[in-house]
Formats: sequence, structure tokens, C-alpha cells
Amino acid sequence: MGKSIQADPFRALPDPALYKGQAAVDLQLEDPKYSAVSADEARRVTKAMYEAARGVKGNEVITSITTSFSSNLVENWMVTSNGFSGANRGTSFFVSAGVSAKDADGRRPEEYDYAGSRFYGNLSDAPAVGLRAAQRTLSRLGSKKGQTDAMTVVVDNRAAGRLVGMLLGPLSAGSLQQKRSFLEGKLGQQIVSPLMTITDDPLIPKGFGSRKFDNEGIAAKPRTMLEAGVLKSYYVDTYYGRKLKMEPTSGSPSNLVWRLGTKSQKQLLADVKDGLLITSFIGGNSNAGTGDFSIGVVGFRIREGAIAEPVAEMNLSGNHLEFWKKLIALGNDPFPYSPSRAPSLVFENVSVAGV
Repeated sequence: MGKSIQADPFRALPDPALYKGQAAVDLQLEDPKYSAVSADEARRVTKAMYEAARGVKGNEVITSITTSFSSNLVENWMVTSNGFSGANRGTSFFVSAGVSAKDADGRRPEEYDYAGSRFYGNLSDAPAVGLRAAQRTLSRLGSKKGQTDAMTVVVDNRAAGRLVGMLLGPLSAGSLQQKRSFLEGKLGQQIVSPLMTITDDPLIPKGFGSRKFDNEGIAAKPRTMLEAGVLKSYYVDTYYGRKLKMEPTSGSPSNLVWRLGTKSQKQLLADVKDGLLITSFIGGNSNAGTGDFSIGVVGFRIREGAIAEPVAEMNLSGNHLEFWKKLIALGNDPFPYSPSRAPSLVFENVSVAGV
């Protein structure tokens, strides 16, 4: 097939100079005791999560509980004809619990919780995961459609990664070259709140996105993506970099490091006084070409600085180029179980509609 297709002058291996300069650092990605975690241990952990969820106060309305344990050992080798040879090897462990219940009006709210680590010994308390999943589900009982309004919105750190992905996805060179990015031509411009400074750092020990080289063999290096709201870099691979006449950086993100705020989520809620706490996103879409987005949300009203009644059947919509400029605060609580590592985020004057 390779002999039959038309030649593509942009399809070539990276410049060998890009292979050089790999960091001499131990990323601590592999648990040497990985093989000692047996199937019996996995069953014990999932049972402990189930029992913790089943034992929650108010469990009579719980209709189902699902718990899981996963362990992975991944090893990748890459060799190129122009001089690169390298391997990545790492382990990961994740536990999760999902709980559903029956509401008085017949609805069946459900929620989940999870935790992960590169090393089994650092994995969070599994029963606590089951307990939180059940408590979150029961907190959804009695959810009502919220009012349509422009209000202050706090996005929980666990949910914030969905928004971050919508914002940063169009930073890829492929999106730029194919005219599918609302961030085309924005390099050096302020595109988000000046509170946002984000570095892509592939060299964080035990990070879920850590690596010494990317999937082309390009040596991994930290680089600033946003600085005080100004766009500083794109994700540029070799192929699309040649098409755009841009120097390759790396074609995909690794770990995101945020300039955090100083307050916990509880303190942020107290500052808000009245608004909406978003704990999950449902469905929805984001147009990478225009920046327009619309996404379903569930969460809680914030009244007098504290979490109040649960709300559902609501929709958050806007345009990323305007929405992210409304960011007025970040928490000090980066979510530890995702490469996006997003903290709680506070936006003012955001349009939220009951649907």
C-alpha cells in the first residue's frame, strides 16, 4: 500500500537533532512491586469499596453499586531509521465505584468516584472511594431544574478537566492546518483570564502524562502554554509543523501545571455567596472551529456561601474566547488523578439555563 499511494513531501521523520537532550531524571513511572498485586488483592479491594458504599446512611434507596480495580503495566519501544531508539515503561493502578439510587419521583440519579496512582502503595484508601460515590449519589436525591440566569459558577476540580480539554484541544497543529481551531492566529494574544498560567510539563515524577520523549521520539521538555492569559505555544508535531512551517514542539499534551490560587473550594464557595457549583458535565459539544460550546451540567445551588439544594437539567453555553475571560479565581486543589490536574475554577456572570 505504501508503494501505491501518492508521495507526501511532508511525511518524514523528525530532525534527529530533536531526539537529543532527553532529561536525565528518574520519572518513577514503574512500581517494582507491580507483580505482587494479585487477583485476590484486587477482589479484596473491590469488595471493601462495595461494602463501604452499601453501608452509607440512607442506603435503602440505593439500587446498584459497581466497583472496579485495574492495574496496568505498559511498555513501548520505538526505533527509527534516522537514529532514535528508546523505551517507555510504566505502571498504573485505579479504583472506582459507581452508585445509582431511586428518587421519590422515579428518577435514578447516579454518581461515581475514583482514584489512581503509579505505585500501588500510594493508592488512596479504597473504601473511602466507595463511600464518596454513595454519598455523592444520595446528595443528588430531590434534584430540581435550576433557574435560567447569569450567575457566578464554581466548577469542581474533578469536572474542570472537561472544560480544559475543550479549550486546549484546538491547540494542535493538525487543527490549525485544517482550519478547525478557534485559536488559529492567536499566538501572543491574550485569550483567557490573566489569572491563567499553564505549563505543559512531561517531567513530573509519577505523573500520569509523564514521559522522556513523545510518540515521535522528540525529547520531552516543559513549555509554557499560557502565561497570564496569553497564548505562548501550540502542540506541533513534525508532519503538520512542516505544512505550517512551524518548528515542532510536541504533538500532544503531557501533564498540565497550573499557577494555583490560595483558597480551598470551601473558601471559594464562601466568597461566592450565591451561585452554582457544577460537579459533573453531561453530553454536550464544543465546536473547535468557532469556540462555541453547549454542555449539560448537574450540581448544587450555592446560597449564603454554602452548598444548598441539588440542581439538574441545566445547560452551560457560551464561547471559549469569552467564557475563559470570566475566570475570577482558581483553587489550591489540583485534581491529582488526571494529567490535566485542574483546580476548582470560579467564573462570574456565566449564562446557565434550565432546560
